[in-house]
Formats: sequence, C-alpha cells, structure tokens
Amino acid sequence: MRFESTNQYISTDDLSMAVNASIALSRPLLIKGEPGTGKTMLAEQVAESLGLPLIQWHIKSTTKAQQGLYEYDAVSRLRDSQLGDDRVHDVANYIKQGKLWEAFASEQRVVLLIDEIDKADIEFPNDLLVELDKMEFHVYETGETVKAIQRPIIIITSNNEKELPDAFLRRCFFHFIKFPDRNTMQAIIDVHYPDIKQQLVSDAMDIFFELRNVPGLKKKPSTSELIDWLKLLMADDIPEQILKDHDPRNAIPPLYGALLKNEQDVHLLERIAFMHRSERR
Repeated sequence: MRFESTNQYISTDDLSMAVNASIALSRPLLIKGEPGTGKTMLAEQVAESLGLPLIQWHIKSTTKAQQGLYEYDAVSRLRDSQLGDDRVHDVANYIKQGKLWEAFASEQRVVLLIDEIDKADIEFPNDLLVELDKMEFHVYETGETVKAIQRPIIIITSNNEKELPDAFLRRCFFHFIKFPDRNTMQAIIDVHYPDIKQQLVSDAMDIFFELRNVPGLKKKPSTSELIDWLKLLMADDIPEQILKDHDPRNAIPPLYGALLKNEQDVHLLERIAFMHRSERR
C-alpha cells in the first residue's frame, strides 16, 4: 500500500515518502503549507489511489472534539419522553455518530481527513490525544467502548493559524508542503490542462512568480489561484502578446482578481506602477 503521484495530483518524492511513512508508522500525517498548495486534495488523492473510502471532517472555529466522537441529543429525548414515545427507552436512539466513530466502525480501512485543525480552539487537538493514540473511545451514555476495526489512515491539515500543542505534535508524522518550483508547477498545470498552449503557460508563470516575489504582498498567489487564472486566460482568449509584453512594474496583471485577494495588494501594485512611471519621466 504505497502512495505516489496520480493522474490528477502531482506529489513530490518528499511528500509521497511522508504519506507512506505515516502509513508504515500508523501515525496521523500532519500536513502544513500555504493555503492553496493542495493539502485537502492530498487526502482525496491518497484515498483514490489506494482504493479506500474517504471520510472528511472539516473543522470550524466552533467545532469541538467531542463532535468527532459522538453527540448525545438530550433535548430530543426529553421531548420524546413528554410525548410518550417508546424510543425514549433506548438511549442509543439519541446518539449521533461522529466522523471518528464512522471511521472506527468501518469494516474496510478508510482515509480520515481532519481538515484545518488549526481553526478550532487550542484545546481541540489535546482532546483527541487518547482517541488517536489508542484508536478507541468510551460512550458514557450507553456504556460501550468503540474500537477501530481497521486503523484508519489519518491526514490532518493545518494553515498555521495557531500553534499546535507539543503533546499532539509528538503523535504525528509531520510534513511541510514546500511551494512548487517552476518545474513542479509545470507538471501540475499539465495535469489540469493537458492541451494548454505552452507559450501561454510560460508567460503566465513568469508573471505569477514575479508577482509572488513582490515585497510586501499580504497574500501571495497560490497554486490553486494560478490554475484559476490560467482557466480564465484560456476562456477569455487573452492575446498572448499582452502577457509576453507585460511589465509587472507598470500595471497589475490582466484578470488580476484570480491572483490577488485583497485591496491592499492591489493598491501596492498600483503604487509600484506609479513610482516606476514617475522614474521614467
């Protein structure tokens, strides 16, 4: 059971090695990297390439660790008891399974994605330590212990919005997805747009990497944003000469809204363009 690049996802040797190492060690794989570098898609492609089901748990700021195990609906049970419903006699009717329970109960091994764990409260990772370590948890309302039938392959993503606790980090295999170099980016584009004109790709990547190198950008454009930008360039049939003759110091790129995501960065490029035009006079 080994993961490599797929026809939809380019994985570097280091990334493939990290995935396979976490599987061999039976430890969660903690993936960090810039937003838009394919962390979530990695879990999808690992599941597809290994022929395993994927269970996704997308974390929000309000998500609690308990929700991944189960939730007990005491309000519904109280209402049913007032209405004389026979379901009230079995507490299991009011237990809602979470994503971890779903993964543990699966007869087939699954890939479990815990996406953007750093969005949750700082105690969230610590609240899952025992469950991820022992691959089991106790349901207090029913008295049962849920144990993993097949140990899931766990992939955890983080955008580094918060520092994760040391005790949690010790239990993970860690990998940071480096931003793709030009050759890797070319391979990624070829996967998404195999029939794209290579001159368009070359000119677009020149602008893209120059833009990422502009000092002071609040948010550098990511891989996913380059893919979106290329799609727009092809759809709008932008003349190749516009990209070829583009000087990043003079104007912002065409269809810049796919690359720049806040007004501060747009204003920064406009100021750079203005200063450069003033120097030419």
